[in-house]
Amino acid sequence: MSQTEMAKVAVLWRGDHEARKSATPANNRFYRIFEELTAIGIAAQPAVYSDEMVDEVREQLLNVDGVLVWVDPIHDGQTRVVLDAMLREVASRGPWVSAHPDVILKMGVKEVLHRTMHLGWGTDTHLYRNTSAFQSEFPSRLESAGPRVLKQNRGNGGQGVWKVEQISPTGSDTVLVRVLHARRGSVPEEITLHEFMARCEAYLRPDGCIVDQPFQSRLPDGMIRCYMGREKVVGFGHQFIKALIPPPPEGPDSDAAQPGPRIMHPASAEPFKALRAKMELEWTPQMMDVLNIDSASLPIIWDADFLYGPRTESGKDTYVLCEINVSSVFAIPDQAPAAIARLVNERLRKK
Repeated sequence: MSQTEMAKVAVLWRGDHEARKSATPANNRFYRIFEELTAIGIAAQPAVYSDEMVDEVREQLLNVDGVLVWVDPIHDGQTRVVLDAMLREVASRGPWVSAHPDVILKMGVKEVLHRTMHLGWGTDTHLYRNTSAFQSEFPSRLESAGPRVLKQNRGNGGQGVWKVEQISPTGSDTVLVRVLHARRGSVPEEITLHEFMARCEAYLRPDGCIVDQPFQSRLPDGMIRCYMGREKVVGFGHQFIKALIPPPPEGPDSDAAQPGPRIMHPASAEPFKALRAKMELEWTPQMMDVLNIDSASLPIIWDADFLYGPRTESGKDTYVLCEINVSSVFAIPDQAPAAIARLVNERLRKK
């Protein structure tokens, strides 16, 4: 690309034919990202996608220098199988893609919780890759270790994430458990452990797995979302979530059952100073080493969701990683669009 040629970037999200036809840089939720890219001389264009339009979108992406993708792993029964195959093809033919599907499979899946459990953000984490391991190991762990949280490898919006606690006494003929799905509107359910585990076997389909972690008792203190622009923190979000917390007497659809607003904070926010230092200086470099991801391959925007772990003897907070989001990180802090534009510009210049 010559110095006088304007770089072209496509911003891709899911929609239908009408949404693709009517999309402009200004009439969608990513408008601030379009504004910041334009401000530094990058020609940004909408790329609304659906599987039915894959050929049309592929042709568009082959004529840009880079692609920024915001598409959840699962949405209304749709997956990323067709999209990811197309993005891999596009990336192999020249344009830069963030996040690349192969990077998502390393970072943006629940398995990363097991692969990085030895880092400072880890906890007592186990992985089941098949039905045999799940059936032989999980029941005794549930009985001895207290409430657990099971997570399917790929999902979003709480899909396939369950709190499980045993409620029948040891030695009972039938082990009963109380389970709560993390999806909004869910209510606790008492069923046999056998029934629940059978329900989860769908998560062990080929290339699937189940991650098993202890339930964090400080969940009511909220979740901290640490937004990353490649290796650097670009902001934080703190939210009092209600997933895996039983709904109030008013019911799962009541106002009291809804999560609180996510309060955004800049990267410099004092309450998260220690977490920022850990992420930038220790945990992110260590994760990159474990997962074999170099700096150039890191997503332009990603986030790590933390719950508060047990306090130290001196009363300081600890943090437990509950997931990494790479596929579709939005909403984002006010400072993030400018950081995204700057990092896109840097990446395209190196390319």
